This record gives sequence, C-alpha cells and structure tokens, in this order.
Amino acid sequence: MSDCLFCKIAAGEIPSNKVYEDEQVYAFYDIDPQAPTHFLVIPKAHIGSCGEINGENAPVVAHIFEVISKVTHDLGITDFRVVSNCGEQAGQSVHHLHFHVLAGRDMTWPPG
Repeated sequence: MSDCLFCKIAAGEIPSNKVYEDEQVYAFYDIDPQAPTHFLVIPKAHIGSCGEINGENAPVVAHIFEVISKVTHDLGITDFRVVSNCGEQAGQSVHHLHFHVLAGRDMTWPPG
C-alpha cells in the first residue's frame, strides 16, 4: 500500500534501525521502546492485521516466527515476549501486520 508507514519502511523509503531483512520480512527496532530490547518484525507484503491472515499468506507468518527465533538467538536473548495488536481497541496504530518482540525486563501479566 502506497500510504502504509511499514510498507515504506520495508521498502527503504523511510529510514529505520534494521535488525534483520530477507526477501519476505523486515525487522527493525521500535522508535518508542517499551523494554530494553524492543523490535518489530513485519511481512514485506501488506497484511493489515492478524485478522487478515489466510491460507495464502499464512506461510509468511510462520516465517516471521522463524525469524524471531533466529534474531533472539543471535542477540543472546532467551526470555522474551511477542505481541501483535489487532485493531484500534487492542492498540494497533499502524494497520500493517507486525509483531513486537520485547526483552530485557520482567514482563507483567495481565498486560495493559
């Protein structure tokens, strides 16, 4: 989508602090970190949220979780939280599927 912030970041049109990139996904550090380590992993193809995952695009979601495992391992992170906010009431501010990876502090439950 031409007006999507994360599509523009994945395309290199908007600078970011890249953590990882391959042909399907892009990972970058959050500009407003909520933990000592806080990065996002997004598909390069536009998917609006978890509510738009289907049989055709589900393989990229599985790949995202492989990337999360690889990046956390490469960073020496063993304890982390993965979050995806779906919809405005859940706190989604950018309508492009993304997974927050947070680490480096105790996480409370329930969140929010």
